[in-house]
Amino acid sequence: MRTLISSAFVSLDGVVEGPGGEPGYRNSGWTFTDIDFVPEAYEIKGREQEESAAILLGRTSYEAFSPVWPDMEDFAGYKVMPKYVVSTTLTEDDLVSNWGETTILRSIDEVAKLKDTDGGPIIVHGSATLNRGLSDAGLIDRYHLLVFPVLLGAGKRLFSQTDKDAQQLKLVESATYSNGIQKNVFDVVR
Repeated sequence: MRTLISSAFVSLDGVVEGPGGEPGYRNSGWTFTDIDFVPEAYEIKGREQEESAAILLGRTSYEAFSPVWPDMEDFAGYKVMPKYVVSTTLTEDDLVSNWGETTILRSIDEVAKLKDTDGGPIIVHGSATLNRGLSDAGLIDRYHLLVFPVLLGAGKRLFSQTDKDAQQLKLVESATYSNGIQKNVFDVVR
């Protein structure tokens, strides 16, 4: 069984929407607005590319990342690994041709089947709606969270408000940086 890792930039109040400047959100770009850039706070991003064997995205994040990431040196590791996009609406014609092998999955059940295959870790970036569905289905094994010292008040949240039993997490790595960002890596306790 493969490990499914959710990686997110998250505000202190749980918002994950628009961290990189995606249009249409009033707080778009909040990860670099009024927060000093401290390179060591992002070390985990490079490590994720080295340790992951595949990337999983929701449709909205795929549509935001696929025009940009294939040509960015910072994300070169993702170009060569298999990508999976969970969408009920995307077609093969909607996929970019310069980002390597990409497979469309139509449901959370198909993600569960992928997780049951042999291979290395699968990393999920962005994809707020997908993350909530994966969490609610009990499919996420680990969280890589960079928590930013900002309260956004509104926006898509990392976790759903589904009424469910408590889920215990085990902190396996943490650090705090001079700009106030906190790195928290949690394993899901089963």
